[in-house]
Amino acid sequence: MALKLGLNLGYWGIGPRGAEAAEAVQAAERAGFDSAWVAESYGSDAVSVLAWLVPQTETIQLGAAIMQVPARAPAAAAMAGCTIDALSNGRFIFGFGPSGPQVSEGWYGVPYPKPWGRTREYVEIVRKVVAREDRLTYEGQHFQLPLPDGEGKPLKLNFHPLRSRIPIFLGAIGRKSVELAAEIADGWIPIFSSPDAFEATWGEHVEAGLAKGGRQRSELEISPTVQVAIDGDLEAARAVVRAGLLLYLGGMGSRKTNFYVDLTHRFGFGEVADEVQALYLDGKREDAYNAIPDELVDATSLVGDEAEVADRLQRYAAAGVDRLIVSPINPEPDQRLHTVERIAELAATGAETAKSSR
Repeated sequence: MALKLGLNLGYWGIGPRGAEAAEAVQAAERAGFDSAWVAESYGSDAVSVLAWLVPQTETIQLGAAIMQVPARAPAAAAMAGCTIDALSNGRFIFGFGPSGPQVSEGWYGVPYPKPWGRTREYVEIVRKVVAREDRLTYEGQHFQLPLPDGEGKPLKLNFHPLRSRIPIFLGAIGRKSVELAAEIADGWIPIFSSPDAFEATWGEHVEAGLAKGGRQRSELEISPTVQVAIDGDLEAARAVVRAGLLLYLGGMGSRKTNFYVDLTHRFGFGEVADEVQALYLDGKREDAYNAIPDELVDATSLVGDEAEVADRLQRYAAAGVDRLIVSPINPEPDQRLHTVERIAELAATGAETAKSSR
């Protein structure tokens, strides 16, 4: 089976926006990408951008990578998803994740403890809303619907969704969160993956989750996000990857809690991650940036010539990945569109090569 491809637009305003974003998704659709994905953090929201893409596309699936759990009530997420799914004739994919304590508590005002217990309940409620089998009631640790001792009453979505089950993906990188994704989700979106460390980093947790949910591996679509640049100014592209690593290792967390530092330890770059985080939090950002070696950049991206990128694509496929959600990062817009076309060709060529070798 060919490795499927998704296009990651990232955050509106940080990644491509306006006509450039629409052209990128349309180019991906023409090239045979199966999906396009939109992110949110504390700026643009994923729902608005995905709805904006609906009339500008025809066949490509439109996914959230990810909608943040503390950003909206589960019923609100379900309403948005059902609406976009209807507008797009069944092309929407949910993607959920709990964010981190800084954003959850500092931006949304939602307590962060037990984030994955909250996410489990969130997914269950969204599925109940979409299924529309009964009026919505729920008794959980984090959510109670209707609220007890209030004036609310059980309600049901007031239109029939196009589909009674819309796929739900989870963005997860920690051991327990990956296990939960494998247990309950239709797909899993890891960030900062390395094809050579994939099985060693996450394999046992995927298997534990599948066993807990009584599921087969074929029921989970593994879809890591990865930055890609083919030919062109590769040093400029590596600088983009390095800047992203700097932000996540240094700024996406505290000295006490940084999931990305923990993940980089499991990739075998623990000393690098600790040094980068310490320098960044001490205000030495340039030193932190320079402390990120090319080896870590190359391990977590698809930056190189065609042969190098084709080799890494095959290594991802061999690691059991179903889809790569790629972010083209060549400096010029025309180069990024060219990268979309080239990676689609390389993925197709790799699939044909693998087929002929069997």
